[in-house]
Amino acid sequence: MNYLLMLVASYLLGSVSFAVVVSRLMNLPDPHSYGSGNPGATNVLLSGSRVAAALTLLGDAAKGWLAVVLMQLLSTGDSREVWSGSMAAWAGLAAFLGHIYPVFHRFAGGKGVATLIGVTLALSPPLALFAMASWLLIVAAMRHSPLLALAGTLLTPAYSCWALGYCEATLAILVMNAIVVYRHLPNMRASTAAG
Repeated sequence: MNYLLMLVASYLLGSVSFAVVVSRLMNLPDPHSYGSGNPGATNVLLSGSRVAAALTLLGDAAKGWLAVVLMQLLSTGDSREVWSGSMAAWAGLAAFLGHIYPVFHRFAGGKGVATLIGVTLALSPPLALFAMASWLLIVAAMRHSPLLALAGTLLTPAYSCWALGYCEATLAILVMNAIVVYRHLPNMRASTAAG
């Protein structure tokens, strides 16, 4: 199997911006043109359409999930089981990077939260549940500044060896979580300054 070709396909899949697609289909403004300019579900919500925001969230999560599942299906039967398992995580990372830096949208993409959720759900539902539980606990502890709860995403790689059973996927998971936190740093600084 040509894993490199699959990684490229995963990146291209991730490059499809559902914020842009859904906005065009529903005759809404381009999400790059208002709010934060970020083509994600949160910004699409500013258009006033909850349906469009929900569809954007689902689409961005689905493409991360699909990239992982396709790699898992296509690598079934590979004698290098651990290798093929870690490649599923790298396919998820490729889709995630496509979402952040989409080739179809001049590399101006979203912040990656929904796509990361989709990737994590495909890799391991227990891992996704632990990650979301950690996030909710940190939100509850820091009510005045919920954006700081993104630091909880860095706990996910710590769970990954246990939940997935192969630690080779941990690096891809760590990279995705670190990028999500990095992309949210401006929001965190603004929230801290406002508080």
